[in-house]
Amino acid sequence: DADIMWFRDPFPRFHLDADFQIACDHFTGSFDDVQNRPNGGFNFVKSNNRSIEFYKFWYSSRETYPGYHDQDVLNFIKVHPFIADIGLKMIFLDTINFGGLCEPSRDLNQVCTMHANCCFGMDSKLHDLKIMLQDWKHYLSLPPSLKKLSVVSWRVPQKCSLDSLRQHGSPEQSVHD
Repeated sequence: DADIMWFRDPFPRFHLDADFQIACDHFTGSFDDVQNRPNGGFNFVKSNNRSIEFYKFWYSSRETYPGYHDQDVLNFIKVHPFIADIGLKMIFLDTINFGGLCEPSRDLNQVCTMHANCCFGMDSKLHDLKIMLQDWKHYLSLPPSLKKLSVVSWRVPQKCSLDSLRQHGSPEQSVHD
């Protein structure tokens, strides 16, 4: 998505043996836990027969779940036996390295990306993205000794959060509201 800020090279944090890796709105603490809530805004995919079959299945599943957003369809199908049958290795990326406004990474020494997810309205999203960028610039200006202490964190979310989605009502039908 265009509403993701990149702070570090994410490639060293990807799992080498995974076919499909996706960021999460909520991360349970386990990379393979299907209870994680994936967010389709950021993913890394190896192009192979398994991932191609997976994308075909995901695309065709929208007919099984008409009216649902592609992310919601993914939440339905991530536990489908077809995923195991094709041998797809799906990894849910932790929010320490791949944070978002739903569940921000609290360690600026580790964060690779931050996604302006869980946000209703462009004004709210831009507001929080600007603050995020200011926070990152402040972090970069610190001496190394203070960076190591992790004394700085995000001031976001401010206008974006799961609560803001509930207050305003999501414009699209969603299974995780």
